[in-house]
Amino acid sequence: MKTFHCICGQLIFFENISCVNCHRELGFLPNCLTLTSLDPAEKCLWRPTMKDAQESLYKKCLNYEKEKVCNWMVPQQEEDAEFCVSCRLNEIIPDLSIEANRNLWARVEDAKRRLVYTLIRLRLPLENKVLNPQQGLAFRFLGDQTNPDGSISKVLTGHDQGVITLNIAEADDATREKMRNAMKEPYRTLQGHFRHEIGHYYWDRLVAGSNFLESYRQLFGEERSDYNQALAKYYQTGAPANWQEKHISAYSTAHPWEDWAETWAHFLHMQDVLETANDFGLVGKQLLPDSKTGQKPQPDVTPAAKSNNVLLKDWSNCGNWENSLEISNFDGVIVAWSQLAIALNSINRSMGLPDLYPFVLSPAVIGKMRFVYEVVSQPAPASATHS
Repeated sequence: MKTFHCICGQLIFFENISCVNCHRELGFLPNCLTLTSLDPAEKCLWRPTMKDAQESLYKKCLNYEKEKVCNWMVPQQEEDAEFCVSCRLNEIIPDLSIEANRNLWARVEDAKRRLVYTLIRLRLPLENKVLNPQQGLAFRFLGDQTNPDGSISKVLTGHDQGVITLNIAEADDATREKMRNAMKEPYRTLQGHFRHEIGHYYWDRLVAGSNFLESYRQLFGEERSDYNQALAKYYQTGAPANWQEKHISAYSTAHPWEDWAETWAHFLHMQDVLETANDFGLVGKQLLPDSKTGQKPQPDVTPAAKSNNVLLKDWSNCGNWENSLEISNFDGVIVAWSQLAIALNSINRSMGLPDLYPFVLSPAVIGKMRFVYEVVSQPAPASATHS
């Protein structure tokens, strides 16, 4: 994730809603992938102060205006849209009559917006279920329920046919850490949950029934094996002793679908962390797939690229947002990541903290990540839009 600047020059961050220096309100423009300060305009609209978007007007997402759990904007021309491109994906939100749920929901939305930012930047198909009931994406944020008899109905985090359900208890640090220890996991975060579950969604959209399927089976295994039996066996016996030779995590040994989702999640970890590190001058490469040309995108993009990327459609409104990006091939990305991970782990150890990235990238795991990179590098399906 990049950092941004207010018109006054103050450094501002992705989650901010106001500038600490000039006190202007801030808004994130998803069609430009940028956070900008805002000046009030007519009829509850706002004008971005950034040069390339000053001719456009925006309204606040309803979850920004009313609930204060969002900071994204909606272009004026989307007259019927009350919510931003991220909040439109919500199918169920927590029960806000329970006061504690509001803070948990805000944390969940923060993590989801980071996910959506990355999906847009990678030009992945991102449609809600209202516009695409069959292939669209939806989120349900739910909490455990206490029944009249005192028993508790647990909400399980998972993915099913484009619907991602998240137990909002995962937004509570103490609860999540307790679960991490119980599951003997080296890492457990909201962001990790989102990146893992969205991996299942994109397996369905990008791999199932595609030309990638046979290559996937050669690398990850036979996904048609019984999923429930495989999970039951994993929870009974655990991962094999040599799991790190071919898998990124113990859980990824449970079933080829979980291996894909875990590998996908780590691909997105790299994407976001390398972008942040590059923004601070710590690395010189970013993981932005373009394995075919290795060239920086130009304004006169091809029709295929235009249909694949809403940002390029809005080029004239926001300018060339990709000018600062350096395209890297996959090998360069792995080298940059390996060097950065060592540095980050060493910094954490200097503070007496666990390794920031406690995972081993074996040659087999790198091969799987290369496959994910190739899948993401392909043009999105023609029907896909960011909506």
